[in-house]
Amino acid sequence: MLLVGAGAVGESILRILETRDPKRNWLEHVVISDYNLERAKEVCRHLNHSDRYIPEFVDAHSEDDLIALIKKHKCDFVMDAAAPFVTNKIFDASFRAGAKYANMGTWSVPFDPPQYGIGLENCYKEPMTKYNFDRHEAWAERGNMAVICLGIDPGVVNVFAKFAAEYLFDELYEVHVKDGGNLTIPGASEDTVSFGFNVWTVLDECINPNVEWNKDYGFIVDRPFAGEEEFEMPAGVGLNTLVKIEHEETVTIPRYLQKYGLRRCTFKIALDDNLVKALKVINALGLRSLQAVDVDGVKVVPRDVVAACAPQPIDLGDEMIGKMCVGIHCKGLKDGKSRQVFMYQPFDNQIAMKNWEMQVVVAQTGFGAAVAIELIGREIWKDAGVFSPEYFDPIPYLQIMDEAGFEYGIVEMDSEYKTVNDKKIMAQIYKEAAKAQKETKNALKNGRTARI
Repeated sequence: MLLVGAGAVGESILRILETRDPKRNWLEHVVISDYNLERAKEVCRHLNHSDRYIPEFVDAHSEDDLIALIKKHKCDFVMDAAAPFVTNKIFDASFRAGAKYANMGTWSVPFDPPQYGIGLENCYKEPMTKYNFDRHEAWAERGNMAVICLGIDPGVVNVFAKFAAEYLFDELYEVHVKDGGNLTIPGASEDTVSFGFNVWTVLDECINPNVEWNKDYGFIVDRPFAGEEEFEMPAGVGLNTLVKIEHEETVTIPRYLQKYGLRRCTFKIALDDNLVKALKVINALGLRSLQAVDVDGVKVVPRDVVAACAPQPIDLGDEMIGKMCVGIHCKGLKDGKSRQVFMYQPFDNQIAMKNWEMQVVVAQTGFGAAVAIELIGREIWKDAGVFSPEYFDPIPYLQIMDEAGFEYGIVEMDSEYKTVNDKKIMAQIYKEAAKAQKETKNALKNGRTARI
């Protein structure tokens, strides 16, 4: 496997894979590549089997360099854990080199300024996932496979959505992805700004126009941080205030699940107030720009400055307490009754730090990717073309989550279906209680008869 990107998430993927295949049955060698060779070497030192991991320099802007690296080490699979702006380069290099490919998210480019309203074509020069899915036939003709969107969200939640469509509902009408938590940094000042994840990714997802899907209207594009709502997260996380941001699930879930009756799909996330304020200021000042500016004769990319100055996610783990909780709120029909469930994955930061030496957001994302890599490596997920997780059978994925201790749960929410089933449960309890009472009376009666 060639891992492109030796950041915190890339390292977390390898730490998890190490525990899943210690005998190298399906993951023999890993080339850990990064623009920062010292960081690639550092990740190698952190892992147990030094001869299993090979550090390499790579400039992911160059398809030719990527292809040369794939061929040099005879890699048959490429895991893209690099910054999103090079993901299309890595995708194309894998195709040209004949290697399977996977990533955790895709690249999108909105118009400046975007046109909000109905339709992606009015708002985006390059909508998320389009570059990849447009090349499905080319990959299929080569007999090769690419799987996109393999983190926690997108990734695990997409698997949950497919599972819900197949096993929890007869008709699945709505899927609402919700990403929340109750993480805090004790002792932090009231002005502290924490990105919690890759700075580039946060800047794009949160400031780009957000997208939801509606069967009647298609894609609806709205302004950043729209659609605020409150939602009670399970697993002790509590009440979260959520807003819409750009995320691939609103494209991939409708692509595969319309046949189950899907009518609506949204994505919302809980964001710290300080982060939202900071993002608005960064955007207003043009500091999200990729265009270099001249500063006393030196060309500087504003976004690079923000990314370099912001606290790095890998450094925050020891300071944070609390949990992340990511899941899907589904609505539909079961046995002719309306039903609502919330299927979710909770992750505690203290457990993440203890077991994986990674902060929770990084570990949670890495776990989602690692499970999918195992399914690809063991050829359980196997086909030709470009896919996202909803295409595949969700059961093997959930089984590996169980085996690996990657916890998940299902909350049955108030609905007609729940009311009917609650009554059935109570009726069964009453029946069993009446039977027990009858047996007790008979036992007492027989006991008295025997004494007489």
